[in-house]
Amino acid sequence: MKLPDSLRDKFKTPLGILLPESNADKKNIEKFLSEKSYIITVGDKTTEKMINFGLIPSLQIIDGQEKRKKRELPSKLANMTELTTDNPAAEITQKSIDVIKQAFTIQPPIRLIVDGEEDLLILPVCIHAPENAVALYGQPNEGLVIVPITPEIRNKAQRLVDLMK
Repeated sequence: MKLPDSLRDKFKTPLGILLPESNADKKNIEKFLSEKSYIITVGDKTTEKMINFGLIPSLQIIDGQEKRKKRELPSKLANMTELTTDNPAAEITQKSIDVIKQAFTIQPPIRLIVDGEEDLLILPVCIHAPENAVALYGQPNEGLVIVPITPEIRNKAQRLVDLMK
């Protein structure tokens, strides 16, 4: 599924709570997490930030890029299962959806390395994540978006996916 250029602005609205960069510290992030939260990070910088805070993602989705520039992958955790998928920019492939669903059936921690771009994969994450999940991703030049997964968020993400061609 491709994101039509005409819908790009609609997809720039944060799905959840936007913490400005200056407030995106461990203390403020922890307010949205419980001890049992299944933490999902989408993006290399977000993943690295959470690992540095000691808030270990159950599932991290990364592509080795930040603002379209190559970067080092965040530190690999012990006992981590690694999965891979191809996902071109401005698209969500069926394979990526299938691998995300598979990731939710594997014992964490899991790293999904995307060849291409991971940005839009927040949508299938929100649709298929477990009940106790909290997804986090970066909003470029603004801050960190925290998305507690609720039925409303699942429906909103599905509506956005349905707009894609």
